[in-house]
Amino acid sequence: MIWAAAFITVGVVAWILLYVVINGIGKINWDFLTTAPQGFGGGGIYPMIIATCYIVILTLLIAPPIGICSAIYLVEYAKSGKIVRVIRFATESLSGIPSIVFGLFGYLFFVTQLEWKYSLLSGAMTLSIMVLPTMIRTTEEALKSVPVSYREGSLGLGASKLRTIMKVVLPCALPGILSAVILSIGRIVGETAAVYFTVGFAPRMARSIMDSSRTLSVHMYVLTKEGDFANAFATATVLIIIVLTMNFIANLIGKKLNKSRI
Repeated sequence: MIWAAAFITVGVVAWILLYVVINGIGKINWDFLTTAPQGFGGGGIYPMIIATCYIVILTLLIAPPIGICSAIYLVEYAKSGKIVRVIRFATESLSGIPSIVFGLFGYLFFVTQLEWKYSLLSGAMTLSIMVLPTMIRTTEEALKSVPVSYREGSLGLGASKLRTIMKVVLPCALPGILSAVILSIGRIVGETAAVYFTVGFAPRMARSIMDSSRTLSVHMYVLTKEGDFANAFATATVLIIIVLTMNFIANLIGKKLNKSRI
């Protein structure tokens, strides 16, 4: 039964990926990857690829520092009490909120209230809030997996608590933190509702972080809505390739970090 369950899980994932790739790979060419959309069924997705990369970079500049520092506080400094329970309740509540609610919040606060309008920055801030629970919880578990004897040995040699965290705990927990980043990248790249309400859906190249554009996931949604399934499958194939490439690179970095630690 266990082997059957594992086989079914892998089979479903492989079936979805193959179905999308088989239907989309024939449409992908150099012009499709390097030109802008031009009406129904014409042009490519170059502005969407750049906008997606911008969104990923901006979000990773905002969310990981906050999430990692929050996890360090919860594991290394905070004692069990009301404050810790409130923080944990807040992170668990954030992880259970639908993405459409994040999108509405981002639209009302970042786009309207702060007058950032539809922009990459509005989308990155909204996505940063969305991925914080993943960053915090995964980093927490990574920090907890570091043996207590490592901390005791560093403190016994005269290192301060902060130096012990920076020089001993964090390097040992780095592979787990990297896993949190990988999970966050997957959600950032695949998110549609929150980005649709904050970044917008203008099929043009963003000139700055305060400019509107369209990500690959939103572009795929628009193409499907218009009935252009050929370009939608091709866009989905490119999106899958980007996600798999990022995960592969992150896993390679994680393996090298594990070898260097050993």
